[in-house]
Amino acid sequence: MKTLGTHNYYVYILTNKIKTVLYTGVTNDLKSRLYWHQNPEAIDKSFTTKYKCFYLIYFEQFADVETAIKREKQIKGWTRIKKENLIKEFNPTWKFLNDDV
Repeated sequence: MKTLGTHNYYVYILTNKIKTVLYTGVTNDLKSRLYWHQNPEAIDKSFTTKYKCFYLIYFEQFADVETAIKREKQIKGWTRIKKENLIKEFNPTWKFLNDDV
Protein backbone atom coordinates (compact mmCIF):
# COMPACT_ATOMS: atom_id res chain seq x y z
CA MET A 1 0.00 0.00 0.00
CA LYS A 2 1.30 3.46 -0.91
CA THR A 3 1.68 6.20 1.65
CA LEU A 4 -1.05 8.82 1.55
CA GLY A 5 -0.14 11.54 -0.91
CA THR A 6 2.15 9.44 -3.10
CA HIS A 7 -0.44 8.53 -5.70
CA ASN A 8 -0.46 10.15 -9.12
CA TYR A 9 -3.46 10.29 -11.41
CA TYR A 10 -3.68 12.12 -14.69
CA VAL A 11 -6.53 13.52 -16.73
CA TYR A 12 -5.34 13.88 -20.30
CA ILE A 13 -6.51 14.89 -23.74
CA LEU A 14 -5.30 13.21 -26.92
CA THR A 15 -5.83 14.22 -30.51
CA ASN A 16 -5.17 12.78 -33.95
CA LYS A 17 -2.37 13.98 -36.23
CA ILE A 18 -4.50 16.68 -37.90
CA LYS A 19 -6.05 17.75 -34.56
CA THR A 20 -9.68 17.20 -35.54
CA VAL A 21 -10.61 14.68 -32.83
CA LEU A 22 -10.31 15.05 -29.03
CA TYR A 23 -10.27 12.20 -26.51
CA THR A 24 -10.29 12.72 -22.74
CA GLY A 25 -9.09 9.99 -20.39
CA VAL A 26 -7.81 9.30 -16.89
CA THR A 27 -4.94 7.06 -15.79
CA ASN A 28 -2.50 6.46 -12.95
CA ASP A 29 0.47 5.97 -15.33
CA LEU A 30 0.46 8.47 -18.17
CA LYS A 31 3.58 7.22 -19.94
CA SER A 32 2.34 3.61 -20.05
CA ARG A 33 -1.14 4.69 -21.08
CA LEU A 34 0.27 6.67 -24.01
CA TYR A 35 2.22 3.59 -25.08
CA TRP A 36 -0.97 1.48 -25.13
CA HIS A 37 -2.85 4.13 -27.10
CA GLN A 38 -0.05 4.10 -29.68
CA ASN A 39 0.33 0.30 -29.73
CA PRO A 40 -3.16 -1.18 -29.46
CA GLU A 41 -3.99 -4.86 -29.80
CA ALA A 42 -4.77 -5.89 -33.38
CA ILE A 43 -8.41 -6.54 -32.46
CA ASP A 44 -8.79 -3.31 -30.48
CA LYS A 45 -11.85 -1.34 -31.56
CA SER A 46 -11.48 1.52 -29.09
CA PHE A 47 -12.22 5.15 -29.90
CA THR A 48 -8.55 6.12 -29.86
CA THR A 49 -7.63 3.31 -32.23
CA LYS A 50 -10.49 4.00 -34.60
CA TYR A 51 -9.74 7.73 -34.81
CA LYS A 52 -5.95 7.46 -34.38
CA CYS A 53 -5.86 9.63 -31.26
CA PHE A 54 -2.32 9.04 -30.02
CA TYR A 55 -0.98 12.57 -29.50
CA LEU A 56 -0.95 14.09 -26.02
CA ILE A 57 -1.83 17.78 -26.01
CA TYR A 58 -3.03 18.34 -22.43
CA PHE A 59 -2.78 16.79 -18.97
CA GLU A 60 -3.43 17.54 -15.31
CA GLN A 61 -2.01 15.67 -12.32
CA PHE A 62 -3.98 14.70 -9.20
CA ALA A 63 -3.16 12.88 -5.96
CA ASP A 64 -6.73 11.63 -5.46
CA VAL A 65 -8.43 9.24 -7.89
CA GLU A 66 -11.95 10.48 -7.15
CA THR A 67 -10.92 14.06 -7.93
CA ALA A 68 -9.27 12.94 -11.17
CA ILE A 69 -12.35 10.99 -12.27
CA LYS A 70 -14.62 13.91 -11.40
CA ARG A 71 -12.43 16.25 -13.48
CA GLU A 72 -12.38 13.82 -16.42
CA LYS A 73 -16.17 13.67 -16.42
CA GLN A 74 -16.37 17.46 -16.18
CA ILE A 75 -14.11 17.94 -19.21
CA LYS A 76 -15.91 15.23 -21.19
CA GLY A 77 -19.14 17.16 -20.68
CA TRP A 78 -17.73 20.36 -22.14
CA THR A 79 -18.20 21.65 -25.66
CA ARG A 80 -15.36 21.40 -28.16
CA ILE A 81 -14.75 25.17 -27.87
CA LYS A 82 -14.37 25.00 -24.09
CA LYS A 83 -11.93 22.07 -24.42
CA GLU A 84 -9.95 23.97 -27.06
CA ASN A 85 -9.68 26.98 -24.72
CA LEU A 86 -8.42 24.72 -21.90
CA ILE A 87 -5.80 23.22 -24.22
CA LYS A 88 -4.72 26.67 -25.50
CA GLU A 89 -4.16 27.91 -21.94
CA PHE A 90 -1.93 24.93 -21.16
CA ASN A 91 -0.38 24.33 -24.58
CA PRO A 92 -0.91 27.38 -26.85
CA THR A 93 0.67 25.78 -29.95
CA TRP A 94 -0.99 22.38 -29.46
CA LYS A 95 2.48 20.80 -29.44
CA PHE A 96 2.44 17.01 -29.13
CA LEU A 97 3.73 16.32 -25.61
CA ASN A 98 4.28 12.55 -25.83
CA ASP A 99 8.07 12.85 -25.64
CA ASP A 100 7.90 15.29 -22.73
CA VAL A 101 6.21 12.87 -20.35
